[in-house]
Amino acid sequence: MKGSDTNNNLITALYCRLSQEDMRAGESLSIENQRKMLQEYADRNCFRNCRFYVDDGFSGTDNTRPAYVEMLEDVKNGLVGTVIVKDQSRLGRDHLETDRLMELIFPAYDVRFIAITDGVDSANGFNEMSGVRNLFNDMYARDTSKKIRAVQRAKGERGERVGTTMPYGYMKDSEKRLVPDPETAHIVRRIFEMSAEGKGSRKICDILSAEKILTPSMYSFRKNGSRAGNPNISSPYRWSVKTVRSMLKNRIYCGDTVNFSTYTKSYKLKKTLKNDPENILIFENTHEAIVSRKLFDLVQKRYEGRKKADKFGETDKFAGYLYCADCGSRLYLHRARTIAPRKNKYMCGGYQSRVTDCTVHYIRESVLNEIVMTSLNKVLACARDHEDEFCQMAMAKGKAESKKLQRESERLKGEYETKIAKLDNAIQLLFMDRAEDRISTERYDKLAASLEKEQAELKAKLTELNTQLDDMKNRESCVREFIDNAKQYTHITKLTPEILMTFIKRIEVSEKAVKHSRTCGNHIVIRFKFMSDKQMPIDAAQNESGELKQIAV
Repeated sequence: MKGSDTNNNLITALYCRLSQEDMRAGESLSIENQRKMLQEYADRNCFRNCRFYVDDGFSGTDNTRPAYVEMLEDVKNGLVGTVIVKDQSRLGRDHLETDRLMELIFPAYDVRFIAITDGVDSANGFNEMSGVRNLFNDMYARDTSKKIRAVQRAKGERGERVGTTMPYGYMKDSEKRLVPDPETAHIVRRIFEMSAEGKGSRKICDILSAEKILTPSMYSFRKNGSRAGNPNISSPYRWSVKTVRSMLKNRIYCGDTVNFSTYTKSYKLKKTLKNDPENILIFENTHEAIVSRKLFDLVQKRYEGRKKADKFGETDKFAGYLYCADCGSRLYLHRARTIAPRKNKYMCGGYQSRVTDCTVHYIRESVLNEIVMTSLNKVLACARDHEDEFCQMAMAKGKAESKKLQRESERLKGEYETKIAKLDNAIQLLFMDRAEDRISTERYDKLAASLEKEQAELKAKLTELNTQLDDMKNRESCVREFIDNAKQYTHITKLTPEILMTFIKRIEVSEKAVKHSRTCGNHIVIRFKFMSDKQMPIDAAQNESGELKQIAV
């Protein structure tokens, strides 16, 4: 049947599709080859009003292809009379979707469908091989997906980066290695520095937009034409909070490769889901870093606390460090434009959200700032001026704990290993009893699960012991690092996020001994970086006016 016989006043849709997998098949499936074949067929058979719909780089299992979606909209609006493809696999590799189009959608809108190389023309009716061919196309996609997933898994487990999108700030050199992009690496570094200084994500976005710095998606679009990230051409300098936050959390900028942080359930479901932490693989120092690990860790520490900036665009410098000594919740800063800065105060998060039965733990920001700064200057002065005495003081309890823990660990280790070996033997005997039908399947499953659970708990305890021993071995290096850092500061007059990150691990605030008292202060506990979790911390007490009553080192 010639094209002039039917639907020639409507659009003749010439649909082309090429995926990355199809590229391996060679020139025969290229977009140019498909265009040429479809145009020649349309001209030869007198099809008029031809329009190309082209999806270049899209999988046949993706039913959200832009040109494909546009063509179906035109079909449903009654604008298309004929759809012509090279073969059925170009229309799609999801057999359910392709069957629905060929047998339901196209007939419902009186659309003629032609697959040239498959010899399919709906004007002549479909045969049973059309459905079988769609099923084979689907099976091909499934098999290809399995192979690609296996290759990606192998690459990821070797520490090779499996992400397809080039991270902003990086480019590839001649040997396909990640290297900092000289045009954007300094912008990434500056974003981290602004965050470390206390600027919130929204404030950072405002600064970048005001300086007319291209967004990552627009930079990629102008550099290589990529439309990844949906670049907003009308607003090329409008940075989003989501973009900045995702950059600040991305370990790739400190030189690490993170694989399998997300996954898809199947090749047909394109939605990405967050992976469980135990399934994520992290490889450190795999490429040149843009930001130092110290700066990266400083930013992450800030995001452990209150992530949202205040109305001034600043974030709380104590975020991630300040905790309630009674319920363990974080303390959050309360401030506003209508409140004088000297009246800014911290309150227990558990009390505010009512998730605990805790009390308010009210303490002013100015008071806490003075206590921490005074305590820090006292400790740093001791570390600078009396290095040997400070080192002995810091290590004294550590050595005693280490010796005691070493003896206890060796005893427990032998005990645990003996129990684990006995449990292995018991599981083997249990299996033999099941194999010879001496116990039922239900009984075997119950006993085996109990023994394996006990064994797993013992192994976890062994791991914890080994971790504690490693911590003790690293104690001296931590103390020496603390002393070296202390020598860089003569006297601290202003607390900054960098100073807190360098010297302080955790600050705990207790409730006042006399509630609502103006003379009885909160008890403050400061844990410095050189201390172990079990070591006695520095503590201080203060009254409401901020007068220091006690600082013990």
